[in-house]
Amino acid sequence: MSHASAEADKKPVTLKPRDAATLIIVDSDSGEPRVLMGKRRETQVFMPGKYVFPGGRVDKEDRLATSADELRSSEVAKLLMDMKGTPSSARARALALAAIRETFEEAGLLIGKPVGAAAARAIDGWKDFVAAGYLPSLAPLTFFARAVTPPGRPRRYDTRFFCVEAHHIGHRIDIRDGELSSLDWFTFEQIRALDLPSITRVVLEDLADRLKVGWSPATDVPVPFYNNRNGTFRRILLTAGEAESST
Repeated sequence: MSHASAEADKKPVTLKPRDAATLIIVDSDSGEPRVLMGKRRETQVFMPGKYVFPGGRVDKEDRLATSADELRSSEVAKLLMDMKGTPSSARARALALAAIRETFEEAGLLIGKPVGAAAARAIDGWKDFVAAGYLPSLAPLTFFARAVTPPGRPRRYDTRFFCVEAHHIGHRIDIRDGELSSLDWFTFEQIRALDLPSITRVVLEDLADRLKVGWSPATDVPVPFYNNRNGTFRRILLTAGEAESST
């Protein structure tokens, strides 16, 4: 076999998706719900100019960060459903912390509670957050959806989408050099006219439906899980029992 034939027979390397998290902040206090969206800078290599939710991959420090409170047990249980690799409550917690940290780094918004001088012992990656006198608050977060980047992409993430009401924003700081060039609140009608990644459009439609049900911890609502199999997009509903397929 020639060298050229051997190279042609090699299968493309499929990247393993990395844990990532996103935070959707919803303001429902003024009647019609509005969602916080940021526009990525045109200079960004990944999705330039697109409107997105704040978010990013999980860092190792997210497993070690101190928080003011913990995720509700219902949300931990949902995060563990179909978790790849080695499922653990520590990974579930790190996902929620990553969503809060990325929202702070990209939007300057702190989902947290004031702690004063206790912030002095913050670990790397969280020093700026706690320097403001806050620790992250996990209890208000609801695990809402999950999406895995299709195979063949230069970057692949297993992203968990969390939601939180805007009144849980404990503090705001000015971010001048982040990944987002602008940040604003939009109604669902306004969002549909924005330049969005395709997965974001899908998530938003499920979010609009979920808001009709509400975020009560007592509400047992399946978690939409978006992925691709053999080149076909799938939406699966993750429940406490078996996953339920949906078209």
